[in-house]
Amino acid sequence: MAIRVAVIGAGAAGLCAVRHLASRPSTFSVTAFEQGEKVGGTWVYTEKTGTDAHGLPIHSSMYKNLKTNLPKEVMAFPDFPFDRNLPSFVKHSEVLEYLEQYASHFNLLQHIKFQTQVVKVEPVASEESKTKTGLGEKWEVTTAPATDRDCCVTEEYDAVIICNGHYSVPLIPKLPGLDTFQGQIMHSHNYRHPEAFKDKTVLCLGAASSGQDISIDLSSTAKMVYLCHNRDPIQSPLPPNLQQKSGIRSINGSTITLLDGEEVTADWILFCTGYHFTFPFLDDKCHVHIDTDERITPLYKHLIHTEFPSMSFIGICKTICPFPQFHVQVLLALGVLDGTVQLPSKEEMDADTEADLQKRLAEGLPRRYAHTMGNRQWAYNDEIASLAGIPQIPRAVQNLYDAIHLNRVKDLVNYKKNNYMLLDEENFVRLDN
Repeated sequence: MAIRVAVIGAGAAGLCAVRHLASRPSTFSVTAFEQGEKVGGTWVYTEKTGTDAHGLPIHSSMYKNLKTNLPKEVMAFPDFPFDRNLPSFVKHSEVLEYLEQYASHFNLLQHIKFQTQVVKVEPVASEESKTKTGLGEKWEVTTAPATDRDCCVTEEYDAVIICNGHYSVPLIPKLPGLDTFQGQIMHSHNYRHPEAFKDKTVLCLGAASSGQDISIDLSSTAKMVYLCHNRDPIQSPLPPNLQQKSGIRSINGSTITLLDGEEVTADWILFCTGYHFTFPFLDDKCHVHIDTDERITPLYKHLIHTEFPSMSFIGICKTICPFPQFHVQVLLALGVLDGTVQLPSKEEMDADTEADLQKRLAEGLPRRYAHTMGNRQWAYNDEIASLAGIPQIPRAVQNLYDAIHLNRVKDLVNYKKNNYMLLDEENFVRLDN
């Protein structure tokens, strides 16, 4: 009898999980639950902010002018390239179209229940599941239609793969005096158009990718944009009305005091400060913990629940090339479920997780970087692929990713105008525009 798997979410990670589960119908039976009306998750652009027509929070953080900050040549799933006629840096609508094509090509829609909210996930002991998966629990998954959340249905599954994303619940830092600010406040989650800020002074707090990209987008209409952050200064030329400043110390009415003592005024504060991890559907019995530094435990390799290995989380890692990483993570999770991958003991997995954190702390990183990858992602991806017994992501993907990073550092405003092509497993070439 096939192993019944529930997949939560039909964004890129969820689609990847469904694609590989559905390709093995003699081993797996898959049902995915998607709160929205279509596939794509955060890539589904909407003008709306706040809540949708059913009173559920808007999931997407896309803004109108967003283009990817990675080229399509490195973004693609290893077994499904983007349309080669597209430019390297594509619009959010073109990524959504790619995901829709992926779902159509692999015939995934038949496995997805749309407009369905997962209300609760709870482990229950089961000898039958232990026989199927070698893992000792079943999962009760309670769902309800988004249109009638009082109409709940509970079904049992042998495994759960969680793919609900982590770009939907804004993280706003506690700043002294923020409640006294006399201007307007927004998180990047709700940013859509630069025209709304025409002739205004906007302070963007946070200079990771979204902060950099949104501040440049804003500079097209705003009077002045202050990009406030505590990172090393951006070395690239910037628009004349975009200035870098230090982070915020405190706010008093219309006056914003920065960490270096400078005082500025602004019409808007736009928080580009990231997101909370959230799994509101997980019952306490799932023993998943998110600490105040946004570290999720107990996860082996940021992926497998060490107490309940039939539960896995795809896409927890930050600062990554996402779709290829989802691919290797999903295949490792499936290897655990079908018994081809033998995990270490819970104690060994927990020790490995703690050692990973301690190594980061020893390098001077704060605890909130527990799931941040950056340059670590390549060794991590190789390790996951090795554990799963599958081919590694081609080295050309890393080589192009690293080259794009250098280009971005040098020319933040114009680097997306270039186009590239992967030549083979190791090499890429920049094309004449």
